[in-house]
Amino acid sequence: MTRYSQLGFMDATSPLMEQLIFFHDHAMMILVLITSLVCYSMVYLMTNKFISRYDLDGQVIETVWTILPAVILIFLALPSLRLLYLLDELGNCFLTIKCIGHQWYWSYEYSDFLGVEFDSYMIPADDLEIGEYRLLEVDNRVIIPVGLDVRVLVSSEDVIHSWTVPSLGVKADAVPGRLNQISFHMMYSGVYYGQCSEICGANHSFMPICLEGVDLSSFMSWVNGVGSS
Repeated sequence: MTRYSQLGFMDATSPLMEQLIFFHDHAMMILVLITSLVCYSMVYLMTNKFISRYDLDGQVIETVWTILPAVILIFLALPSLRLLYLLDELGNCFLTIKCIGHQWYWSYEYSDFLGVEFDSYMIPADDLEIGEYRLLEVDNRVIIPVGLDVRVLVSSEDVIHSWTVPSLGVKADAVPGRLNQISFHMMYSGVYYGQCSEICGANHSFMPICLEGVDLSSFMSWVNGVGSS
């Protein structure tokens, strides 16, 4: 959950989000070093003579500033490629959820269980209780078992939407007539929020996503209760 004046990422709730934060820190470290080197060079040049009778050419420095950027790009590219492959990796998932975007709500279907499907609408501000978050609470939360791999199939019925939960590090476009898939592993129980991240019409900001992580026994009890109702 984001906080007022927060500048960094949300707390990671999945191994994938942890890897995204590590890569961000890795890239920022390299950028800080490059910025420091450029600033030092600017100060050095401005505080020294603009001409030297001895340094008429510099083969060494020209070689360095040709090779060094290539090395820096390699240090950025290798972790980035590794992370891209991790984003697309899909193992043996315990649970498959089909998510369909509408203007302006989400529909969910638990493909592994019969009769477990529902629509998820945002709760209007006038109906919120104390402690609930405006524009983020929904009438039906998506219940997720903690500690197990979950696959989400994302599509849309009308326009392009985007199913996004930042704390899990997942984002998938919901395109009409196309089925995209993502997977995640929720490490901690709790309630996690997301929103549609694709401009989809007048009420784009009023279709939140709300996941609740519970233990496996609580999840199976919820499935039995929803399936029998």
